[in-house]
Amino acid sequence: MKIRKRSASILLSVLLAASLLCGCHGSKNASAAFAPPEEFDTSVRHEITFWAKNDTNKTQVRIYENAVAEFEKLYPNIKVNIRLYTDYGKIYNDVITNISTGTTPNVCVTYPDHIATYMTGENVVVPLDDLFEDEKYGLGGSELLYDSPAKDEIVPEFLEECRIGGYTYAIPFMRSTEAVYINKTLVEKLGYEVPDILTWDYVFEVSEAATEKDADGNYKLNGQKVMIPMIYKSTDNMMISMLKQKNAGYSTDAGEVEIFNDTTREILLQIAEHAKTGAFSTFKISSYPGNFLNAGQCLFAIDSTAGATWMGTHAPNCDIAKDKIADFETVVRPIPQYDPQDPKMISQGPSVCIFNKDDPQEVLASWLFAQYLLTNDVQNAYAGTEGYVPVTIKAQESDQYQEYLAQAGSDDLTHYSVKIDAAKMLMANTEHTFVTPVFNGSTSLRDAAGELIEDVTKAVRRKKTVDDAYLDDLFERVTSLYRLDQITPQAGTPGTDLGPMPAESKALLVTLAVAWVCIIAYIIWDKNRSAGAGNQV
Repeated sequence: MKIRKRSASILLSVLLAASLLCGCHGSKNASAAFAPPEEFDTSVRHEITFWAKNDTNKTQVRIYENAVAEFEKLYPNIKVNIRLYTDYGKIYNDVITNISTGTTPNVCVTYPDHIATYMTGENVVVPLDDLFEDEKYGLGGSELLYDSPAKDEIVPEFLEECRIGGYTYAIPFMRSTEAVYINKTLVEKLGYEVPDILTWDYVFEVSEAATEKDADGNYKLNGQKVMIPMIYKSTDNMMISMLKQKNAGYSTDAGEVEIFNDTTREILLQIAEHAKTGAFSTFKISSYPGNFLNAGQCLFAIDSTAGATWMGTHAPNCDIAKDKIADFETVVRPIPQYDPQDPKMISQGPSVCIFNKDDPQEVLASWLFAQYLLTNDVQNAYAGTEGYVPVTIKAQESDQYQEYLAQAGSDDLTHYSVKIDAAKMLMANTEHTFVTPVFNGSTSLRDAAGELIEDVTKAVRRKKTVDDAYLDDLFERVTSLYRLDQITPQAGTPGTDLGPMPAESKALLVTLAVAWVCIIAYIIWDKNRSAGAGNQV
């Protein structure tokens, strides 16, 4: 009996140790809270790196350079080195590469989907919640040398987008959504009016009407050989938005993939139907929608509000020859809806995160610069370059920004009417915006969503039959291509990937299994021995 009790005691100890080690594993990749220093030491010089994207826009480059120059005047002990990229994907790849070598930038313009992957490293990204609340250096802090917005002066929907697994890992920088840029002139020529909110049925109906040709093979609507009535630039956003509008599955917060459902099938079959007639195409297949719109070869060009300066007869940016530009009236509307009474549109745009370093003073210096990007001067200047809107209520309501909006149409550069209409549309619909769940693997799922639409569109153009059997095969191929079956949902910690189990945990589990085997073997041996002794008596 004493031996059995001793065995049970040993087993209990092993189980307790296992639970403790598993607890360590569960918190492995959740970044440790950053405790801001009580004072920022201005006598120590810091050199920090700032990675950002500018779309080769020289005006944006100047805004970044001016922001750095003004910030360095306020904090002479902080030197900010800018590294500009033309693609967020390149920033993402470089950060991933640098995590392994411990050479990440200090401040980075990025997206929450990317941050979720950065967090698979240990304590890489700084959680900002304690910094937000710091009386001296937090949002609106008393010791700041510039006029920072308070937390409640940041648009709450935009700030919420920066939360992952219950913590805030970024601050919003700029926000945009998607819009339909419409050739109103041609739509009305077909006999249709443009409603305030378009439905998918309306867009597809008008698009089909625009595909009619004459005896010479020219499109009757524009008299040209080319007409693609509807072009969607970001097909990942298209699929995500359509599923959201139908309240259908995409993914859970924990990372469970739900996209392969009956609603997705219905959507893909509908898209295939209109792609087959030539009423619908995508950016990847046909090229940039703004070019077709400006040439009078597209009725509905769906793109980000950040791309508004490329849309319309008088667009300040255009990739086609001037003699190819058609003369038409451009109007801006939210993306098509299934239920116009309950519109839903995706919120997108860059955020800013901070990477952890050994020196808390260096991290605080990084935070001071990142927070400076929320000041009115920076927010309003950057928002004026494209169809972005400032992320703070403080900037949106400032006299400077209100004057900018009021001058819509006064010129075709800074105050280009289509650009300002796109910004106004987003501000009027902020409460109707949404974001997708963020977790390690959410970027792959987003890519997969777009691939579904791209694939069926290509298939019908190649005269393939898109039916349930085709979609079954497509779902399997996309799952494999984007490794969606390797995404591991994390129960209880939405959006946080806990990474591989540490070697110590694996070893302990092996030890636990061996202990169980030994204890059971001993009990069986002891029972048999006792039975044998009884038989002898």
